[in-house]
Amino acid sequence: MAAETASPLPSNTFPSQPTKITSIKILAESPGLTSIPATHTFTPDLHGQVTSVPEGSIPVIDYSLLISGTPGQRSEIVHELGRACEDWGFFMVINHGVPQKLLSSILDGCRGFFYLEEEEKQEFKGSHVLDPIRSGTSFNVSVEKAFYWRDFLKVFVHPVFYSPTKPAGLSEVSLEYSQRVREIARGLLTGISESLGLEGSYIEKAMDLERGKQIFIANLYPTCPQPELAMGMPPHSDHGLLTLLIQNGIGGLQIQHKGKWVNVGTHSNSFLVNTGDHLEILSNGRYKSVLHRAMVNSKGTRMSIAMAHGPSLDSVVSPAPELLVSSEGDEPAAYIGMKYKDYLELQQSNKLDGKSCLDRVRISAV
Repeated sequence: MAAETASPLPSNTFPSQPTKITSIKILAESPGLTSIPATHTFTPDLHGQVTSVPEGSIPVIDYSLLISGTPGQRSEIVHELGRACEDWGFFMVINHGVPQKLLSSILDGCRGFFYLEEEEKQEFKGSHVLDPIRSGTSFNVSVEKAFYWRDFLKVFVHPVFYSPTKPAGLSEVSLEYSQRVREIARGLLTGISESLGLEGSYIEKAMDLERGKQIFIANLYPTCPQPELAMGMPPHSDHGLLTLLIQNGIGGLQIQHKGKWVNVGTHSNSFLVNTGDHLEILSNGRYKSVLHRAMVNSKGTRMSIAMAHGPSLDSVVSPAPELLVSSEGDEPAAYIGMKYKDYLELQQSNKLDGKSCLDRVRISAV
C-alpha cells in the first residue's frame, strides 16, 4: 500500500493555508475559518435520515452480572447479549470495573498526543497498514476523493504492546488501559459464545485470542464550521470481533438500526460496544456487524478511543462448523474463509465503504 499522504488543498480555496493538510486540528484552528475546503465536503444527502430512539432502547449489558452474578443472573445476561448481537449489533456495557480515573487518564493522554507539535507527531506517521504505530488524518488519503474531518492514532497493543514515546506518560496508561479492556472483551466473547450454543471458550480457542490482534484507535474530530457538509467517518462496519469505545462527553456516533441512523448519546463510565465483521462470519450471519459513522459538530471537539479485538493474524475465519449442523438439517456456509491478516490489509488499504470487504467473502445464494 502507498504511504498515507497529506490530503491536497486547492491553493485558491485558502490562500493563507499550506498546500497540504496534514492535520484537521491545524486546519480547524486557522484564524477566521468559516467554511471547509472542497476536498473535505460531502453532499448533504449522505447524512441520510436520522431518528431518535426512546431512552433505554439501546441494549445495556451489566458486566458484573456476567462475571460474578448468580447462575440465573448470568444466564439472563448471556441471553441479553445474544439478543443485542442479533437485533442491534451494538450494546452498552456498564459496571465493567474500569475506574473512571483510568478512562479520564487515557483520554487525556491521547489529547496530549494530538496536541503535540506537528513535527513530533510526524515521527509516528507510519507507512503501511500493518505498521504497529500510525498517525494521520482522514482514513486512507491515498485512495479517497473526499477526506474526513478526523485525525487519528492507531497502535497495535497485543500480542506485542507498542506505544508512541510522546507525550510522557501515555505509554504507561495505555498499557494498563489495554489490558483492562482486553479482559472485558474476552469476558463478553465468552458470553457471546454461550449465546450461540457453543462452549464458552469456543471463540477464545477458535480465534486464537491469546495471540489475538488488539488495536488501539484514538480519533480527534475538531470543531467544524460547516458540520452539515463534513463527515468524521463514513458508514462502515469494523473488522474483527468486538470494538469497545469511549468518548470525551461530546456525542457524534450514529449506528444504523432497521434501516435508519440512530444517534448514540454520551454515557459516562460505560463502554459502547459494536460487533465486527468476523463475529458475523463466525456466527454464519446470525449476529450482524453494525454499520456506524462519526458525525462532527460546530460546538466542540469530539474525541473517542476505540479498541478493536480480532483473531490472531494467521487465523482463517469462517463459519463455525458447529453452527452449520442442526436437527433440522445442515445449513450452508454463508461466507468463505479468509485469513484475518489478509482481511485487515484489504479493508485498511481501500476506501471505507459500508460492508464492501464483508461482501467479498459473502457467498451469494444461488
